[in-house]
Amino acid sequence: MAATVPAVARTMSIFEVFAREQRELTNSEIARFIGVADSTCADLLHTLYQAGYVTRTVRSKRFYPTGRLLVAAHDIVKNDPLVQISREAIDLLSEITGETALCGRLDQGFVRIIGIQEGSYALRYVMKIGEKMALHASSLGKALLAQVDDAEVARQLRIKSLRVLTPASVTDPEQVAADVAHVRERGWAESRSEGVQGVGALAVGGLVGGEPVAISLTGPQSRIDDHRERYLQALLQVQAAVFNQDAQSARSLAAKSRRRTVPST
Repeated sequence: MAATVPAVARTMSIFEVFAREQRELTNSEIARFIGVADSTCADLLHTLYQAGYVTRTVRSKRFYPTGRLLVAAHDIVKNDPLVQISREAIDLLSEITGETALCGRLDQGFVRIIGIQEGSYALRYVMKIGEKMALHASSLGKALLAQVDDAEVARQLRIKSLRVLTPASVTDPEQVAADVAHVRERGWAESRSEGVQGVGALAVGGLVGGEPVAISLTGPQSRIDDHRERYLQALLQVQAAVFNQDAQSARSLAAKSRRRTVPST
């Protein structure tokens, strides 16, 4: 039976401390943060220093990570199964509907965009991978929050202030939580000019490898309203194919998308 290696867990905790503190730290500070003796922490930091994952200032003897871990993380992300799954899902959605399709994950009080496929309409929603969206004012955010328990919903909504982005923005955490509960019941989320005036979106969510993930269709509110039922059907079909890992459903949906033509204006 596999065993837990405390040194590995402590090493990862060191990087989490640096990510939280965002400053150079002494050995004693790090030891206190991760709850180990100074001597134990010194051994961990020495190992990381020798491997090139942390550097040390000459005068103050403080530690800080180098870029080596970031380089390794970037290489790993290129083949992240979650990114690959999202790529297939949003490509398919955009092909079926002609709208911009997005995929996002939870990221400390925000939605982090991990995939985007721009729509074929001349008037379409545009965003970049890596950008953030407000949890409380986006369909992606509500769909993501619907995948976690109430305690985590409350925690996520406390991390960042809920700003008024448009006249339709809802900034009361209790009201947002109630909306999330409704999303859980019906299985899909919606935003109506809440994050960007005149922009609407529909989204569904699920778990991939235990992590909450959501996909959405986003465009002018009037066009989302005109095609609401068709868009919801497409989202729910893709949701079943992606989050339930229903291979037959995915193949069937892909075949349908290839037969469908999408307007370009």
